[in-house]
Amino acid sequence: MGHALTTLRLILGDQLNPEHSWFLRPRADVVFALVEMRQETDYVLHHAQKVIAIFAGMRDLARLLQERGHRVHYLKIDDPTNQQSLTANLDALMARYTCTHFEYQEPDEWRLDQQLQHYVRASSLHCAAVSSEHFYTTRLEVATLFAGQKTWLMERFYRHMRTQHKILMLDTKRPVEGKWNFDHDNRKAWSGIPAEPADRRVRHDHSALWSSIDAAGVRTFGAPNAAHFAWPLNRAEALACLADFIEHALPHFGDFQDALSTKGWRLFHSLLSFALNTKMLNPREVVERAQQAWLDKKITIATAEGFIRQILGWREYIRGVYWGKMPNYGEQNYFAQSTALPTWFWTGNTKMRCLEQSIGQSLEHAYAHHIQRLMVIGNFSLLAGLNPDEVHQWYLGVYIDAFEWVELPNTIGMSQFADGGMLATKPYVSSAAYIDRQGDYCKGCHYDKKKREGERACPFNALYWDFFDRHRAKLADNFRLAMVYRNLDKMDDLALDALRAQANKTRSQLESL
Repeated sequence: MGHALTTLRLILGDQLNPEHSWFLRPRADVVFALVEMRQETDYVLHHAQKVIAIFAGMRDLARLLQERGHRVHYLKIDDPTNQQSLTANLDALMARYTCTHFEYQEPDEWRLDQQLQHYVRASSLHCAAVSSEHFYTTRLEVATLFAGQKTWLMERFYRHMRTQHKILMLDTKRPVEGKWNFDHDNRKAWSGIPAEPADRRVRHDHSALWSSIDAAGVRTFGAPNAAHFAWPLNRAEALACLADFIEHALPHFGDFQDALSTKGWRLFHSLLSFALNTKMLNPREVVERAQQAWLDKKITIATAEGFIRQILGWREYIRGVYWGKMPNYGEQNYFAQSTALPTWFWTGNTKMRCLEQSIGQSLEHAYAHHIQRLMVIGNFSLLAGLNPDEVHQWYLGVYIDAFEWVELPNTIGMSQFADGGMLATKPYVSSAAYIDRQGDYCKGCHYDKKKREGERACPFNALYWDFFDRHRAKLADNFRLAMVYRNLDKMDDLALDALRAQANKTRSQLESL
């Protein structure tokens, strides 16, 4: 049995940081618990690679901690004693080790935070929640900054963070090179030159783990070769990915970060989001490595700023929106959209080449970059009137880096404008012209990117104009949409009626697009 005054410390599946102060030295009176369970695999339908990668990372951390002399209790998904619920498993572990104390790192998801707080309130143990020691900001820092304001503009928060943490700054007030944001320089299409960097990540065979997950009855979706992939297992592999990105991909990231191409799925993106969001990597080391690459003249200021903004700015900001606006943020539906997702969201079988590519890649790799997520899949979802909660659950399940704190505001706010503009200054939608400008997705498509009407007209075109026409009352006063409404006002009634009819027909035939 356990020691007197034993403490059970819970490690969640996205808390895989071996550098946490909990692990400074082994203690005989502390047992670390890592638990695989159906509660976490089943709250949304997940991509197979996501479940496998998180469990593989948890198992690797448990192995490392045991090697370092820590006491670890690891509960596998198919263990007959596994009760598949966090609280039931915690009760069993407390009894097994006769624990008097319970500690956990603050979860990043509202759902788990509430569950653990409720558990603690009902417990007679000595309980404590500690920081995960990961983020730059506290949970409510963003909400405090924007207290009393209707819109929370990321740019203001980003400048605050740059100043506070002295990143790409000349002094306490002035950014290097005289500008805060170089986004305009980062929008080039990619022709195939320079070549996409080789994927040097370590590949793993997770067949045995996948068999146990499957046998435990966990339902998943995604590619059939789910057990063979290269997402990092641990901090050492994640650091190798970071070094490889800084050297081989980051120099071209800025130019091509918004590019869409059938010639490469990764392009020059970092593929670090899974390692960051499971805390194998710390955002500070990623930002500092990028800043150093600029100081060493290996990358341009536009590239350095564009990449750093994603982590120091957007990532921390999105988390702040999440904690500032939960628990009701996900229930918003500004445009009252209710259409179910077409079944091709789970197969990729659509004649629209941009969606076939973006969804197909998501299903194969459990990954897509931000323009695929926002301006292809999200764009279509909003224009077609898909239910934002269903869109949110699909994004949460399909992407390996999707944990609710980061995915929910990105989907509900940025992608679907379901919060009515609290986060984004306008709906991020476009016609086929934008998608065509960003790359080669329109080449060889069944639909004609230039046509607005008829059987072969690109669905994006009529849906785009019809969206702004239908939502005029909610959007016409938005100064960022003035040009859209000027163009809409120039259309005669006949042209507008034809677009409405085309859009209605498209929305009634989503399954066959």
